[in-house]
Formats: sequence, C-alpha cells, structure tokens
Amino acid sequence: TPRQLSVGMSDRQCNSPPNRSYMLTTNHVCSVVNKLPKLLKSYLLFYWSLRFKVNNVQKIFQIHNLWVFSLSPLPLSLSLSLSLSLSLSLSLSLSLSLSLSLSGEDSEEDIYMRFMKSHKCYDIVPTSSKLVVFDTTLQVKKAFFALVANGVRAAPLWESKKQSFVGMLTITDFINILNRYYKSPMVQIYELEEHKIETWRELYLQETFKPLVHISPDASIYDAVYSLIKNKIHRLPVIDPVSGNALYILTHKRILKFLQLFMCEMPRPAFMRRPLGELGVGTYSDIAFIHPDTAIISALAVFTRRRVSALPVVDQHGKVVDIYSKFDVINLAAEKTYNNLDVTVTQALRHRSQYFEGVMKCNRLETLETIVDRIVKAEVHRLVVVDEDSHIVGIVSLSDILQALILTPTGWQIEAIK
Repeated sequence: TPRQLSVGMSDRQCNSPPNRSYMLTTNHVCSVVNKLPKLLKSYLLFYWSLRFKVNNVQKIFQIHNLWVFSLSPLPLSLSLSLSLSLSLSLSLSLSLSLSLSLSGEDSEEDIYMRFMKSHKCYDIVPTSSKLVVFDTTLQVKKAFFALVANGVRAAPLWESKKQSFVGMLTITDFINILNRYYKSPMVQIYELEEHKIETWRELYLQETFKPLVHISPDASIYDAVYSLIKNKIHRLPVIDPVSGNALYILTHKRILKFLQLFMCEMPRPAFMRRPLGELGVGTYSDIAFIHPDTAIISALAVFTRRRVSALPVVDQHGKVVDIYSKFDVINLAAEKTYNNLDVTVTQALRHRSQYFEGVMKCNRLETLETIVDRIVKAEVHRLVVVDEDSHIVGIVSLSDILQALILTPTGWQIEAIK
C-alpha cells in the first residue's frame, strides 16, 4: 500500500464540491516531478506554499490524483526545491519552495505587471470581511451614520426596482451634499436629513450620472488597477456576474498591500532602487493645500473643485503641520456638527481619532522601494513629499505608485492616464 499524503485545500481555491478531499501518493509526487520539465515549456507552477494555500487559480490540470495550479506561459525559469519528510504516522509532508529567475534585465521591468495579470480579483478577497450595502430608499442621514458606525468609507447602492447595484455612496457624496445645502439659503439643512438616497441621485446628480464601474472576480488584478486609474475612482466593487452578489470592494490600498507581500519572492526591478525625484512618481505642481485657520466649508469647496482626496495643512512659513483628508470629513457626521461648517480645520481635527500618528512624509531622494514599504506599513493613502525644511514639494498617492509599478511598464504614460 503506497504511503499517502492528505492535502487540504479550500473549496473556493480549487473550485471543487464542498468537503472534497485530495489524496497524494509518493508515486503521484514522483510522477509530477518527472513531468515538470514538460510542463515548464507552457506553464509555471507558481506559489504553492507549505500549507498548500494556492494564490492563483487560472488554469487547473489534473495529473492522476494531483491538482496542479498553474499560470499562462511566461518567459520565466523555475527553480524547484522538493522536500519530503516521513512522519511517525507514515504520512508525508510536502513542501514546495519556488523561486523565480528572469532571463534578461528587460524582463524585470514588467514583473509586477505580469504578476498582477496572473492573479484574479478573487485571490485578493479576504476569507472574511464586512460589506455594507444600502438600499436607495434609505435616508441619506442614516446612510452616512451607518458608514461611521461600521467604520467603512463607501457602500454599494442597491435599487430594488431594478434588482441590481446602481452606484456607490462615498464620503465624496457627503461632501457634495454639505457643499450644496450649506451654501443655499433657500434650503434648510434639516431637509437633508429627510432626503432619501434615490432623491439625491435623481435631483442633484443627473448631469454626472455614470454607470456603476465594477469588475468580475475572475478578472485579473491588473484589470482592476487599470479600471481604478482609468476611471479615476478609489473603490471598485467585485460583483459576481452569475448571482449578481457584491463580494468585496477593491481599493488601491488592498492591491498594493497584496503586491508588497510577494515582492520578496520576485526579482527586484532596477527602477525600485531609483530615487523618487528621478522617476517623477507623484504630483509636484499646483499642489492643493489649506491653512490651519481655513474654514471647513472652504476646505470642502477645495475638495470638490480640485478633486483631491486630501489637503496638506501648511502654516504661515510654508511648512506642513497636518493633513485634512476626506475621511476626516465623516467626523462631521459622527459628531453631528455638520450644521456649523464655519469652524476652522484646526478645530475640526481635534475630534480626530487618537490613533492618528501624524503626517506621513518622504523626500525626493528616497527610493521607490522605500516609499512602497513606508506607505504600506503606515496604512495611509498618500505621502507628503517635503524638502529638508519640511516645505511641501509634492504628493505621492497609492494611485501614483500602482501606476508606476504596474501600468507604466505596459506602455501607459503617467500624463496620459492623468
């Protein structure tokens, strides 16, 4: 009787019926090893970890009783280390350690792009997560209170009449509503509390109505990055095309964190060691900023007019002392202080969470690799680029970084996308 190895893989990763088990024998393992040279001509076995958690499911081939998860053809060579250990219970532990080497320096430049093309959006969806969905008949005030209560920044909108998702409710909507109502003397602010989401969409968003931009879980993460940057959006719902269910909301932050987890497994492109100023990643002209004594209503107007997600707060000497982001605006709903928008930014920021660790900065001499590590570790959406005197020089956002890492090697120019 051959010694057997029981391999546990989640049902969603192998697209198998629930509770299906997989058994490997030593003969099967040898069979796979013998066939690897042939498979490498067309397919690459990629990232099969010690716990058999497969990070990519694009093409599935069955060799005897072994399911092989592989990628599309890539000009890569594979170094495979196979170790088998026999336990007291005569069961085997299989550990496949994969490392990649590239043939030629040119191939390194687009390694992140190819990595993203080889992974599906479903691979990045967490096993357990919270997704808040609003019906369009919900009152606007209650919707924003629900965002605060659940600690989320956006929610898909469901229209019962159409039985489909029709849009997203974000903090930008909250800012636009406050801008409209606070500036209009003919409409009392309490009417905002009575409006439904569908009313807001029908009356005030007719000129800007756009179809909901979403993506299938089977689409590549590269397609998700492309869609986010091309459409200039920060959140991309993952919707099952068959059931119509919303599974997750992809963000720049989630995608970059996913990529950064695997960067150590891949060759490091030369541009990662180049300084930020040399690469030109980020925005360095006509930077939108505010002062500590700027009124909240004025800051909201800048958000709307400049279409930015954060405003550095600069003192009278031109030094960056704080940052006011769109997410900070939602505190107006949390504190129920949106009836008085004449208070200064400094006063409003006193209600900020105690976990705020200050403005995350960088300089143009730091490498892109350093920038990526810092922004992922700090879990922020942008870094303020400053000089040696802490004067503002530019802004580097998650969108800028993803574009430089993934889209630029494909021929897209930064200016063309912006």
